[in-house]
Amino acid sequence: MSSVKENLTNAGQAALDTAKNAGFLAVGAAAAAVDFVKEKAGMGQPAEAVSPAAVKEHMDVIASCGMKVGVVDRVDGGAVKLTQRDSPDGLHHFIPLSWVSKVDDKVHLSKNSVEAKAGWKPTAAACGC
Repeated sequence: MSSVKENLTNAGQAALDTAKNAGFLAVGAAAAAVDFVKEKAGMGQPAEAVSPAAVKEHMDVIASCGMKVGVVDRVDGGAVKLTQRDSPDGLHHFIPLSWVSKVDDKVHLSKNSVEAKAGWKPTAAACGC
């Protein structure tokens, strides 16, 4: 009788271990899916802060949706100053460096164009830098 009980206990433990492993795999896959969607939707946060030195004058500034929102005039403290010439209202606008998700030949933002234009500031100090 004890061998039947032992076999049932072992089978139950094996089923429990399998269920736990399946649960861990499902959680890992779900987390990866969330990260993928955030990245594609432009909602992800950069893994590392972007160095201000990486942002150069005359680089295009591209929103997460792919739309160009301006051109870099210069970095002013913790903000990127956009040129007046490429501004829709002829004024300088500032965006926090924290919005920059990456820099290659362009400055890429983690905000879409609507969010960027709604949130840009008239001064670097207004960015909270």
